[in-house]
Amino acid sequence: MRAIRGLWRWRRNPLRRATDLAEAWVALAALVLVAVAAPVVGCLVGSAAQDSLQRSVREQRHTRHLVTATVVRDLGEAPLETDPDTTPSRESRSRVLADWTAPDGTHRHGPALADLKSPHTGDHFGVWTDPHGRITTRPLDSPTATTHAVLAGIGAALLVAGLVEGGRRLTVWRMVRSRYARWDQAWDRAGPDWGKAGTGC
Repeated sequence: MRAIRGLWRWRRNPLRRATDLAEAWVALAALVLVAVAAPVVGCLVGSAAQDSLQRSVREQRHTRHLVTATVVRDLGEAPLETDPDTTPSRESRSRVLADWTAPDGTHRHGPALADLKSPHTGDHFGVWTDPHGRITTRPLDSPTATTHAVLAGIGAALLVAGLVEGGRRLTVWRMVRSRYARWDQAWDRAGPDWGKAGTGC
């Protein structure tokens, strides 16, 4: 990282300028923020996401029920799965017309996705429903929720590190621009007399 290289500007050097030392301080501040603030923010965000997601897991376990449905007839090929986090990969699914009994005891009839390769009338399969028998997605499981929370924490830490590095680069860029502006001013003042000293004229 350029912030670490910036720390070298602290080394003793007769040509070291005040701006070099300022750049070194900026690099140190950025390094400390990346090493300390980014992990702390990542842990806080990950912990908050974990609490929220695990709460969702508990709620979904109480409000979603696996019931047995019976195939009435095949409706053809199933559409593409839209919930990859809750459905095992490469699971064979078919679209069928089915009957099932809701957790509240009411009888339901309608289209459903069955994990059957070639469904036939009378075949049984499981579907997830809400308490009133409406088909819903599989409830979020605890390991998946934890994975999402960890990814959220890592993402937050990387975002903080990126913002700190971006701030450091912007600060150094402005310092360099200011230095070049001062050089241009000094050059403009010295320019008219350049080459006249010692010419004997």
